[in-house]
Amino acid sequence: MNLLGISLVIIACANPQIGTRLEEVKREGVDIIIALDISNSMKAQDIKPSRLERSKQAISRLIDKLENDRIGMVVFAGQAYVQLPITSDYAAAKLFLSTIDTDLIPTQGTCVGCAIDLATESFVGNDNKHKALIIITDGENHEDDAVEAAKKAHATGVVIHTIGMGSPDGAPIPISRNGYQTDFLKDKAGNTVITKLETLTLEQIASEGKGQFIQASNSDDGLSTILAQISKMDKKSFGSKQFTDYEDRFQYFLAAGLLLLLLEFTITNKRSKIIQQMDLFNEKK
Repeated sequence: MNLLGISLVIIACANPQIGTRLEEVKREGVDIIIALDISNSMKAQDIKPSRLERSKQAISRLIDKLENDRIGMVVFAGQAYVQLPITSDYAAAKLFLSTIDTDLIPTQGTCVGCAIDLATESFVGNDNKHKALIIITDGENHEDDAVEAAKKAHATGVVIHTIGMGSPDGAPIPISRNGYQTDFLKDKAGNTVITKLETLTLEQIASEGKGQFIQASNSDDGLSTILAQISKMDKKSFGSKQFTDYEDRFQYFLAAGLLLLLLEFTITNKRSKIIQQMDLFNEKK
């Protein structure tokens, strides 16, 4: 009982709190969706440690710099999927980012136009501004008319920036098994496939989207420059839910702890008196 009472007092000293209500907090920012290429060509290592891993590192740093903006993620290869709907929960964004890999989409290819269309549909609200799309890819688009998709997206108010992840000289595509590289991807003739950065389409997409194209390098991934451009955009107001008015609950633990200590003291004191009386009785005898 004594140990339990002391434990409760210690907990009370830690000042436990409970959120009393979920409140909508008003924020002002921009909605940002990042469309990330996860086709096999993004495994190439001309950008260290690889095109994909460097992209994920850059996105993680971008999330760290966000304050009131909301973020969403689309991944694409031969098809496009929403990886993360628009949210202001940056911790969730990092969690979803960590799970991204090239095996998320079985259909290979680089359907940039699909990603633009899906991202455009994923923005929240009908306003024709406050929306930014960042496309990170090596630019090897073989599936659709991405430039036309960019033109349509901008008509709905989406500003599109593109980052070319790779080098013009290119690099082979590693093949791994059980976490170890075993070979490089080869074509039907047995020649090693070299994947190169194609900038022309990415420049055209950024031009139609009234955004900026940046060619990433090992020293600069380009996202800081684009975030600086986004920070100049008009902001919109939106609400986000969070617990507010945290209320102290230490008094319950303190009261319980003191009560147990008082009971322990009372019981111990009574025991001592009884023992003393028994000793006195024995002496008289």
